[in-house]
Amino acid sequence: MVTAHVVRVFSDEHGHGGNPLGVIEDPGNLGPDERQAIAKTLGYSETIFLDDVEKAEISIHNLSRQIPFAGHAAVGAAWTIARLTGHHPSVLRTTGREAESWADSAGVWVRAPLSMTPPWWAERLDDPREVDDLDGPLSPTQDFTQLWAWIDEPAGIARMRTYAARVGIPEDEACGTGAMRLAAALGRRMTIHHGEGSVIYAAPGPAGYADIGGHVTEDPPRQL
Repeated sequence: MVTAHVVRVFSDEHGHGGNPLGVIEDPGNLGPDERQAIAKTLGYSETIFLDDVEKAEISIHNLSRQIPFAGHAAVGAAWTIARLTGHHPSVLRTTGREAESWADSAGVWVRAPLSMTPPWWAERLDDPREVDDLDGPLSPTQDFTQLWAWIDEPAGIARMRTYAARVGIPEDEACGTGAMRLAAALGRRMTIHHGEGSVIYAAPGPAGYADIGGHVTEDPPRQL
């Protein structure tokens, strides 16, 4: 039996909302196929395996394969490692790559190269109510698509929803890498109200990098 811990990444400051993430603290001798089966059984957009907690080495699987990076997974991993070790990791290591991490009053942050993020298509709508009323992408041909609108442009507050059916995620409750790419493209820090109740913080980093952050809330574990 495997215990899967569950956290909601990008919850609001009161612990509401957020995107569930499966966390396997002691993957032991689980092989690639077993890990992928666990990720599929959990059914979350990503599941992480903590391969070495002290070294902050992790593996990330979505519903179909292992991937090098996901903002939601990285933020959840950094929060979990800090809880387990008593200190926040300065660097996360995944699939031979590294991402900086830190924590502040806005929650947990990760900085990663944009080259590690998928090629999201971001389309701006005129009104956040249009985003609220969506029941899917604007066109059946759209994939890896983010639809968003400003709630308060001067303050950098936006409304967003994300669709990625190609990787088994008809709608992603909170997409970190897409938020990173949008903040980098606009060149400004953003607060993004995503999905049904998630809150993402994103900001441009140094050239070729972006930052993703938010609060994390723990839920009861699942036994598989």
